[in-house]
Amino acid sequence: MDCVSKMGGLALAPLMFGCGLESKPKGLELTQRDLNPLAPLPPPFRGKAKSIIYLHMAGAPSQLELFDYKPELAKYHNQPCPESLLEGRTFAFIRGVPNLLGPQANFTQKGESGAWVSDFLPHFSQVIDDVAFLKAVHTDQFNHGPAQLFMQTGSPRLGRPSLGSWVTYGLGTENQNLPGFVVLTSGGKTPDAGKSVWGSGFLPSVYQGVQCRSKGDPVLYLQDPDGMSRDMKKNLISAINDVNKEEFNQYGDPEILARINQYEMAYRMQIEVPEVMDINDEPEYIHELYGTQPGKESFANNCLLARKLVEKGVRVVQLYDWGWDSHGTDHDGSIDMGLRNKCREIDRPMTALLLDLKQRGLLEDTLVVWGGEFGRTPMQENREGKQQSFLGRDHHGDAFTMWMAGGGVKKGASYGITDDFGFSGIDERVSVHDIHATILHLMGFDHEQFTYDFQGRPFRLTDVEGELIRKIIA
Repeated sequence: MDCVSKMGGLALAPLMFGCGLESKPKGLELTQRDLNPLAPLPPPFRGKAKSIIYLHMAGAPSQLELFDYKPELAKYHNQPCPESLLEGRTFAFIRGVPNLLGPQANFTQKGESGAWVSDFLPHFSQVIDDVAFLKAVHTDQFNHGPAQLFMQTGSPRLGRPSLGSWVTYGLGTENQNLPGFVVLTSGGKTPDAGKSVWGSGFLPSVYQGVQCRSKGDPVLYLQDPDGMSRDMKKNLISAINDVNKEEFNQYGDPEILARINQYEMAYRMQIEVPEVMDINDEPEYIHELYGTQPGKESFANNCLLARKLVEKGVRVVQLYDWGWDSHGTDHDGSIDMGLRNKCREIDRPMTALLLDLKQRGLLEDTLVVWGGEFGRTPMQENREGKQQSFLGRDHHGDAFTMWMAGGGVKKGASYGITDDFGFSGIDERVSVHDIHATILHLMGFDHEQFTYDFQGRPFRLTDVEGELIRKIIA
């Protein structure tokens, strides 16, 4: 039996309309949760966070130009990389002996915490004392697709549920007219790993992320065709689900229940989604704070939408921003110019998100997470051993930076130290599994006990690893 079934919190949530199963398949006991899989549930213990906003910079931003200040690296700029850093190492594109690449940004210490932040992120210094930095995160994946899967599902291979799916499965959602797990993308493309990074894996499909758009209709086919009334739509869905109920009574496949719930969720979303996904009615000072442009797809618009969604009771909001792969193959991918431009796109809105959540009293129970799938090398990329026209850094999993804020995170904390070149963590290293364990803890779960039975054994988000990062928990 899985952890959620043991919670004792299968509260008598209202049944979804039209989902009254008159009979049960032989030997199958249905719970209220089966009939309403997104009904809100209490966590096993009192978590400090009730919702999550996860900002994933797809492509992997360079920690050496943003948060991990390395003056020693600057001293050795353009000198050959020491053999000790290369021996036994495999890189995605670097070959031979590359030159070291000093930081391409200027750093200053900000706030009472004295945290180092670069001039690529001038707005972010306003909220520096509200965040906790993880400076020595590491991963064993150095290609985007597997690394993104690992960061979001706990496995570099397809088939595992995403973090958002696990949380929604465990807690349900407060607003029954909206999905529990919403995904917003910007940057023109989806992550390299595709939509599997917000998939439900072996969990029922009702827990997968629902992708919404910040430009045009937020959800395709949100409006009914001409001549289709609301009552006609309701009757149509009721007839379809009568067939689904008959099929469930015959076969007992739980995915049929998910299908029933998804039809009915889609019906209810038609009422609430247009309002919550419309930022036009926000006051002018909010648009100025975020730098939003209504009607366009942008990271700024998505940050504002994320605030609106958690305010409306959505459990998990995942933002993916594409375009952070700074190899130096062209201007947009250069570490000095292209990266600076990408930072301009996120600096103001992610700062505004924290300020806005804070002023509304939402930050204390909303966990905000920021990061990529790995970091970048302290060496200049010499793709296939050749010098490039632009400055760039290769993929690097030994050390990179992430940050968290709100939702029970210690303000102004910094955990983890890297060596003088920012190549490897030398103290307080944390793994992807450690991050997942900590996020689940802040949501009210023991990551070792939160399991789901599949193929004859219990699975969990953290696999067989993971330690709490206690020093960043308030």
